[in-house]
Amino acid sequence: MDIFVIQGGSPLSGTVRTAGAKNSVLPILAASLLTEQPLALENVPDLSDVRTMLRILEMLGARVEHTGPNALEICTQPSAQPVAPWELVRKMRASFEVFGPLLGRRGRAEVSYPGGCSIGVRPVDAHIRGFEALGATIRTQEGYVVAEAPPGGLPGGEAYLATSSGSSVGATRNVMMAAALARGRSVLTCAACEPEVVDLANCLNAMGAKIHGAGAPTIEVEGVEALHGARHRVIPDRIEAGTFVVAGAITGGRVRVEGCRPEHLTALLDALYRSGVGIERGPDWIETQPRDLAERLRPTDITTQPYPGFPTDLQAQWMVLMALADGVSVITERIFPDRYMHLAELLRLGARIRRQETAAVVEGVRTLSGASIMASDLRASAALVLAGLVSKGQTQVHRVYHIDRGYERIEERLSQLGATIRRESVPGESQPA
Repeated sequence: MDIFVIQGGSPLSGTVRTAGAKNSVLPILAASLLTEQPLALENVPDLSDVRTMLRILEMLGARVEHTGPNALEICTQPSAQPVAPWELVRKMRASFEVFGPLLGRRGRAEVSYPGGCSIGVRPVDAHIRGFEALGATIRTQEGYVVAEAPPGGLPGGEAYLATSSGSSVGATRNVMMAAALARGRSVLTCAACEPEVVDLANCLNAMGAKIHGAGAPTIEVEGVEALHGARHRVIPDRIEAGTFVVAGAITGGRVRVEGCRPEHLTALLDALYRSGVGIERGPDWIETQPRDLAERLRPTDITTQPYPGFPTDLQAQWMVLMALADGVSVITERIFPDRYMHLAELLRLGARIRRQETAAVVEGVRTLSGASIMASDLRASAALVLAGLVSKGQTQVHRVYHIDRGYERIEERLSQLGATIRRESVPGESQPA
């Protein structure tokens, strides 16, 4: 199993370019199941989650050709059975989003329940309700969700996609893909407004779909008979961009993040401004301004919310920044109330944080000290790496396979900014299959 070995205290400075969005590319890859014609994609990040999704698509009849750096073409012929097995679906929740394309195009889908999650319970109820609203019959069979459309295909309908924490991003994407080939008109209410939903809709429309209103709480889909091939460029990853921006802020360096969309990070930039971080921005870049680390930041409360609110996927990174602020800040998690697995590891580095139900109270300290720490999920991994960058001495981050799911060669890119970080293989430890 690989670990990161980080020597803290190196100032960061330089330019880093944002990779394609993980949370966009995975459903867009699934959308290739909606047509037999080639779907050409650009700005595809090199991530373990992408490789997992490609293996699932190949099992379902896809032919994948890598056409250049971060570019590929997918052409899908129907496989014998529209079944996505547990062995692959268990590795990545987003793989459940092959369900909508299979149901929409093939009239039947059989996909394993995605199982548990280290950041809390994330059921697929909203997905199932959405498919039923479009006219599918759903049943559970031996750990699989099985759906069948009426003869002639899904008729379409009105799907309400709310959950206890707001709108479901995954359900919005999944149901939207199924509705694209329905026989009639579908209306998705309480739909998620995230940029990744808009990116998927733009790709589907390029393939011949008729989707209106993506990015708003109500999405209308006029079903079409068939979709065709298209070429699409995946949007930049706002969470990766935000992570590098926080890296610049926490180390007091001048870090310029290029190829991003600052308008996707308004809540983060506002919080950084309130905390005292100097920020400059342009049409496609964000730059942190140099800061003397002796001048500690102001404590700043944040509450995670659906887009355009503060992203839950940046909550852990923000906690590291506030762990060194001059005072007490409160971080409230409204999306995944149990998403505090990183808290205990930050305590090992000397942070002062206590949890109060869905909130974390962070009392800033002047310094953190290096230690061996364990990553529990993708975003927690990124946060622990950031903590290692500013901790005195050496920090070892274990289980970095989590971070490989969503950050393309992060250790190489941080090294280019001046970080002292390397990847090592630890004998006797193995990555889970």
